[in-house]
Amino acid sequence: MYQRKIGIGLLGLVLCGICMAQQGGAPVDPLTIRVDGLPKGFAGQRYEFHLLAHGGGAPYMWEITDGKLPAGVDFHSDGILHGVPTEIGAFDFTVTVRDSSSPGYQQQKKLTLTILAGLLLEWGKYPVVNGKRVEGSVLVSNQTDKDFDLTFITVAVDDNGRATALGYQHFPMKTNTISMEIPFGENLPPGSYQVNVDAVGESGTSTIFRARLVPKERLAVVGEP
Repeated sequence: MYQRKIGIGLLGLVLCGICMAQQGGAPVDPLTIRVDGLPKGFAGQRYEFHLLAHGGGAPYMWEITDGKLPAGVDFHSDGILHGVPTEIGAFDFTVTVRDSSSPGYQQQKKLTLTILAGLLLEWGKYPVVNGKRVEGSVLVSNQTDKDFDLTFITVAVDDNGRATALGYQHFPMKTNTISMEIPFGENLPPGSYQVNVDAVGESGTSTIFRARLVPKERLAVVGEP
């Protein structure tokens, strides 16, 4: 009889433990953040990524406790990063997630969000006047993971607003093409000119990348004395 009472008592403790676990007792798994890194984004293109937590007691509350995000990107308490970034660079920040158990648990993780200019324009040869000719070149890079059709046009605008084309090209550009040089140049009548370089990369019908370069000064073409 004594052994039977001990057995019943042990069974009661086991059942009680199971009941407590089912009613929200101490979590079986520790609270963790399940992300190793963030996918890169592109300036001017919508970005969205959902951070996930595991263990502890749901629901979870998220916040950024150190560092900053690129302008145009927000972080919500449900763990979603989203927005349209307007600046490029590598942005370091720390996220903290808290669970709903009692006592509560929290975890932190340092992350880096890299925003690239999908279509990047840089000066190859800065625009100059050579006699009556305005000329130069740009370096074009496709930093995305997609091929796109590139339209490139350079114009010189005089004081009256009249634009003269210095260069135009349209061709497919492969992904990860870096620093492809595109020259431009044309003879112009005497006058003062503002040079504008524009490029548009189109991937499908919904993704468009744009970039522009403008010299800091106007260029003067002088007539013969």
